[in-house]
Amino acid sequence: MSKGTIGVTSDNIFPVIKKFLYSDHEIFLRELISNAVDATQKLKTLSSVGEVKGDLGDTRVRVILDKNKKTLTVQDHGIGMTAEEVDKYINQIAFSGAEEFVNKYKDKTEAIIGHFGLGFYSAFMVSDKVEIFSLSYKEDATAVHWTCSGETTYEMEDTIKSERGTDIVLHINDEFQQYLEDATIEGLLNKYCKFLPIEIVFGKKKEWKDGKQVETEEDNVINDINPAWTRKPADLKDEDYKAFYRQLYPMQMDEPLFWIHLNVDYPFHLTGILYFPKIRTNLDVQKNKIQLYCNQVYVTDEVENIVPQYLTLLHGVIDSPDIPLNVSRSYLQSDNNVKKISSHITKKVADKLAELYKNDKADFEKKWDDIRLFIQYGMLTDEKFYERAISFALFKNIDGAYFNLEEYKDKIKDQQTDKDGNLVVLYTQDPDANFTHIERAKQKGYDVLLMDGELDVHAMSQLEQKNEKLRFTRIDSDILENLIRKEDSKKDEYTDEQKEGLRKAFEAVLPQDKKLNYYISFEAAAEDALPVFLTQNEFMRRMKEMSQHQQGMSFYGQMPDQYNLVVNTAHPLIQELFGKMTSEEVEEVVEKEADKAAENTENKDEKVKETVKKTVYSLSGEDERLHQLTDIALLASGQLKGESLQ
Repeated sequence: MSKGTIGVTSDNIFPVIKKFLYSDHEIFLRELISNAVDATQKLKTLSSVGEVKGDLGDTRVRVILDKNKKTLTVQDHGIGMTAEEVDKYINQIAFSGAEEFVNKYKDKTEAIIGHFGLGFYSAFMVSDKVEIFSLSYKEDATAVHWTCSGETTYEMEDTIKSERGTDIVLHINDEFQQYLEDATIEGLLNKYCKFLPIEIVFGKKKEWKDGKQVETEEDNVINDINPAWTRKPADLKDEDYKAFYRQLYPMQMDEPLFWIHLNVDYPFHLTGILYFPKIRTNLDVQKNKIQLYCNQVYVTDEVENIVPQYLTLLHGVIDSPDIPLNVSRSYLQSDNNVKKISSHITKKVADKLAELYKNDKADFEKKWDDIRLFIQYGMLTDEKFYERAISFALFKNIDGAYFNLEEYKDKIKDQQTDKDGNLVVLYTQDPDANFTHIERAKQKGYDVLLMDGELDVHAMSQLEQKNEKLRFTRIDSDILENLIRKEDSKKDEYTDEQKEGLRKAFEAVLPQDKKLNYYISFEAAAEDALPVFLTQNEFMRRMKEMSQHQQGMSFYGQMPDQYNLVVNTAHPLIQELFGKMTSEEVEEVVEKEADKAAENTENKDEKVKETVKKTVYSLSGEDERLHQLTDIALLASGQLKGESLQ
């Protein structure tokens, strides 16, 4: 038996060892199994070049629990180690055997996972003692037994081992007894080792018999060694892609709309499959669905550093050995390769969408409502994606017809260009609520878009910024004559005092609500237009809607909703009310009130205000038409609710 001190030199030491090497304790199992897979891959490589003779036999990696002994064993039948190799690769921290092997057999080797040479020491995060039993593939090799209790000292001696390979035996610390539970280990294997290229066995398969689960004689292989993304696209059918999607996301009910198979060899290595799920609402709930792998070893599902943020709405797998990881393979490190890979993925996604649009526009239109959120998110956050996507980003009008931007501009340019040359796009977010406004627009030959998506408000603002003479306006944001002004406004014949009087009359019958502000204005619309209707300022409404998704705009979200009650001075009913304002009866009231006010104050403005106020209140209390017109306007805009509906 030999004893010694684990070598730590200034040339190869990493910042953290043993219990503080990794941020997540559960990573230890991934690291040990990755090492076991490496050892097996090395054996296969040596066999392929003739350095290992004969049949390789069982090459499965086995994970074995012994609850009585409180041990967890990772067993492989790979290349094994001699005492000299244990001293070199285990006793000298951070000397990576995988890296040395790859350099020697770089033209022949298969996927070798290890890189830093530190993975083995993650075992000490959960163990009081770790043992290694290893027998090298080399002829006349002697098996070695290595033991360490988490200190810098170790013991190593010759032993007897009948089979080639390495057993790593972890004596689990009392603090981490959960790693002696079958369910815990199986969960970690499914998370980290589901697609490793060597079969991983954990116990035996179970089946139902006599009302209970019993073990069979068949090994329980937990991984798929040939997942879809590692195969050639020509060898896969649509059903294979869908089956793999269900394998990745067994709880996902909807099938993917379509997918992209990534397969790049130069200037970097990248494989994977990205799926387009149905994306309706709620941006955050869909994130963290892309899984990152390194040579089929699971790394993370937080891939914001390698793909643009909007691509995190997609599902699927990305696998690349060229993505730089930190020492624990737990998170990404940024470099030029990451930027190149990100740009490539963005281009592939945009090219796929453009291809679908070009080859079958009708089918693309059917999918539009499900992918609109993703495309708009990409256009808003990635300028290059915007430039590619503007040709296939669609708009749908209230009749269900689809257009890209140029098609729609061409459709409406004759009718919806105002006197200043602005192309005005009318839209609604709720056709039922805006029914009256829409009908009047149709009568004038105007087209109306349906813009009810979560990011439509942001998308419209972006398009307005990029198209100088393009303006989006909701159908109820003003009277139609003002939305698309063809000529200068008509002037009415009523005095400011008459308007002030009628304004006060309507104010007297409007609902009192702290969350709502109503402003009353007078417009000479048309005789066939409604006498009174509500509009909502486009700018303020947009700011409030955008504040729901954009930080720094909460001020707008806290403001009360603001509506404009438009009184159509061209309508006969309104003209009749103005006539009543100047009737002899009202004039007598005004004159009497004015005389009284003159006796009590020398301020003429105050006298007029008081006179008008009392006159109007008298008018509003007597004329039911004011109540009815106001209620109709509120009802048409969905503002008449609760008790008011009675």
